[in-house]
Amino acid sequence: MAKYWVVGGEYKDTSFNELARGEEQRFGPFDNYDLAKKEWANRTWANVDDAHMRFRIIEEDGRAYWVVGGIYTDTSFTAMANGGAEERYGPFDAYEQAKKAWQEKAWSTVDDCNARYRIERL
Repeated sequence: MAKYWVVGGEYKDTSFNELARGEEQRFGPFDNYDLAKKEWANRTWANVDDAHMRFRIIEEDGRAYWVVGGIYTDTSFTAMANGGAEERYGPFDAYEQAKKAWQEKAWSTVDDCNARYRIERL
């Protein structure tokens, strides 16, 4: 059965690659995603005014990471501009590998407000 964790903390800058001090904070494990998402929301909203704070949900279950997204018709991010399916890149065995691929896709489309990519475990 999958376990979910909320992980994050204060980073040196908004690249979110290096912590400002100490180790990442870990909250959990949570037995389901919805419980982890509530904890993530609480942590995120409690630090909404600090651009260097970031939390994410990670899942322990051995599945692979994928980068998913593309160019959407508008900023609701519900329909693809090309009318097709979302782009998928992966699989990646480690989150850090997927994060690197995500950064490349996100930065290559940074000027397009209809572009969005995310990391998923599938």
